[in-house]
Amino acid sequence: MNKPVLIETSARHVHVTQEHLEILFGEGYELTKKKDLSQPGQFACEERIAVIGPKSSFPAVSILGPVRPATQVELSAGDARSIGVAAPIRESGDVAGSGACKLVGPKGEVEISEGVIVAKRHIHATPEDAEKYGLTDKQIVSVKVESDGRSLVFGDVVVRVSPKFALAMHIDTDESNAASCKPGMMGEIITD
Repeated sequence: MNKPVLIETSARHVHVTQEHLEILFGEGYELTKKKDLSQPGQFACEERIAVIGPKSSFPAVSILGPVRPATQVELSAGDARSIGVAAPIRESGDVAGSGACKLVGPKGEVEISEGVIVAKRHIHATPEDAEKYGLTDKQIVSVKVESDGRSLVFGDVVVRVSPKFALAMHIDTDESNAASCKPGMMGEIITD
């Protein structure tokens, strides 16, 4: 492979503000790290909350830490449809005018009027990785994935460059299932 990239499946999850964390779990509450994620400083938490839409709900969705400036729920398109939430495809952090839902924790609940998105498929890259591969921040590329009977090319993949990142492509569970992705699977970045 000319420009290999690790493919990682990002299952449904929630990022919360400190304010919402304390409403959901109690005053002064802090997230409990379960395990580190591939992106430096990011971690899966022991805490889970219910994500409730107009049609249905997910009773135990993982929170990812650390706390963020805005609460954000990341679902696959299939997840969003199943609970009745209109979630646009967006880059993480771009939540203006996105889907609404209710979050319920052991101590309280929060209605968010926006914040539910289907994460745009993306590649995290360090400046060094980007330079090596000839990539730039916000560039749109494709990624070819070879799998047994379900190979495909993902288009519309946004490149995100930061010294805080580690090289990996993130796709949601719908996309992962479409390509029959397995842990540790590599894809090839196509830039032309």
